[in-house]
Amino acid sequence: MNKFLPISKADMLERGWQQLDFLFISGDAYVDHPSFGPAIICRILEKLGYKVGMIAQPDWRSTSDFKRLGKPRLGVLVSAGNLDSMLNKFTAAKKFRSNDDYSPGGKAGCRPDRATIVYCNRIRELWKNIPIIIGGIEASLRRFAHYDYWSDHVRRSILIDSRADLLIYGMGEKQIKEIAAQLEHGIQVADIQHVQGTCCRATTLDSIWDYIEIPDYETVSTDKKKFAEAFKIQYQEQDPIRGKIIVQNHGEYYLIQNPPAMPLTTSEMDEIYDLPYQRTYHPIYEEAGGVPAIQEVKFSLVSHRGCFGGCSFCAIVSHQGRIIQSRSQESILNEAQILIKLPDFKGYIHDVGGPTANFRMPACKNQADRGTCKGRHCLTPEPCKNLDTNHSDYLSLLRALRKLPGVKKVFIRSGLRYDYLMTAKDEEFLNELCEHHISGQLKIAPEHISQKVLRLMGKAGKDVYMKFANAYQRINKRLGKEQYLVPYFMSSHPGAGLKEAIELAEFIRDLNYRPEQVQDFIPTPGSLSTCMYYTGVNPLTNEKIYVAKDPHEKKLQRALLQYRNPQNYNLVYEALTKANRQDLIGYGPKCLIRPPKQPIEPGKNVKKRNLSPSRRKPNKKTG
Repeated sequence: MNKFLPISKADMLERGWQQLDFLFISGDAYVDHPSFGPAIICRILEKLGYKVGMIAQPDWRSTSDFKRLGKPRLGVLVSAGNLDSMLNKFTAAKKFRSNDDYSPGGKAGCRPDRATIVYCNRIRELWKNIPIIIGGIEASLRRFAHYDYWSDHVRRSILIDSRADLLIYGMGEKQIKEIAAQLEHGIQVADIQHVQGTCCRATTLDSIWDYIEIPDYETVSTDKKKFAEAFKIQYQEQDPIRGKIIVQNHGEYYLIQNPPAMPLTTSEMDEIYDLPYQRTYHPIYEEAGGVPAIQEVKFSLVSHRGCFGGCSFCAIVSHQGRIIQSRSQESILNEAQILIKLPDFKGYIHDVGGPTANFRMPACKNQADRGTCKGRHCLTPEPCKNLDTNHSDYLSLLRALRKLPGVKKVFIRSGLRYDYLMTAKDEEFLNELCEHHISGQLKIAPEHISQKVLRLMGKAGKDVYMKFANAYQRINKRLGKEQYLVPYFMSSHPGAGLKEAIELAEFIRDLNYRPEQVQDFIPTPGSLSTCMYYTGVNPLTNEKIYVAKDPHEKKLQRALLQYRNPQNYNLVYEALTKANRQDLIGYGPKCLIRPPKQPIEPGKNVKKRNLSPSRRKPNKKTG
């Protein structure tokens, strides 16, 4: 029997099924691997005894594809996939992406814009009253009235626009179990209103109590101050232990958000990752070349979830939460044994981690009883005095994995928080990291070096990065290893103007570093940085912030970070001139570019002779 879930009537008949209990509609191709949310939810339901089928990337132009498996008995589950469908399709410059790693052969265009809404509307055309439950990252981060970068205006909650009955936010395992049980017992979906980690809609607030009502959709769509006020409450109440119910009116309906789901226990995490995944894409994609996204995770191990790093531009706070949830070492080692037995395993485990690799345990013991601290971060602006900086459990896990027969090397590719690493009492973890878990280079994300920008990002200061870089270099030298740091930087984050971009460019110059990739800030739904971008205010402090919104200024900031690229010469020259930093145009060792051979007209392509210092031989007299 095909061990994938049914994707056709023939698959259902092979199992002896006449009707599904739940139908899952996904914006991603069908990959049965625990790094893909739809796979986890479906396998959990399957273990509970429900009949579940999958329709991946249906043709949304009609209802034909949606009824392929028939009407399910209990409900339809909808997810846009592992990425927001708009982020999946468009770049920071709002241009079409050329590929989609979550589609067969990496082909773009296999899902509609705002996939969750489109899919739900098609289902409503087919089955007017069937329960529809939406989830995944797109639903999670668009659950309140939110700023949408691609349309440049505030949109209603996706629960309202999709006409779904329930919205699961966060990872969803606890929620789907409870919702499925209530539907099975005959409870109407409209009456399922109190499950933690869900949002519902209601015409009155008679059935809830002890809630906070935030400014309504009509108000936040026109008043940026009220938008920031609403966001602050949403952000600070994202805690499963101390968080309150939040209500936001959307005209005819109230959006009701229950507090986040309680963190998974270690045994619950183990149960999820021990389910019988096929660990690859469905065979129907073989002819197209498979699904590229599997390559990044196929030989990787998830050790935990959650992140207490507090990066303002990250979705993890609103999706996985700040409380770390870890698997047992036994469960992880068992999964490693499964990877070792795969026919194409070459001896290399590509990653062991989570959103942040070295956040293996909760930030402090207080979180178990009191939740996370309201209005405070664990690491910034200074590490909390209660922060647990012990890396021993993670080290023990890595050592056990290295000893497994058949394992040649265990890499760490998840993001490392070097500021957390530098709070440790000794360099034991850093030593083992350099000795055993890097292959030539370590990627880290300082993101910026301007103190003003870093504070808004929720990142550590430049001095912490330099301290880490020096320790990394010193340890590698002692080990006799030639291993490099590859820092990632971000342009145009709220708070960053040309002055800050030039400051970062000078830092890159002094590092003698040539970044091949620069990340432009993208205001993704639901993040703190996106609220700053839209309102021009830090909602946590009411501080006014400069925001680069003009597309040309964004190009200037990006070009400064790659000033050595000859194609960026005109943009860099323009940026330095606008900022009155002509001191950086010349032949000296501190100059970013050389003077132009002829006057530059805005918009003209760069001449080959207008090269940066790094691409030309230095002047013998001036360097």
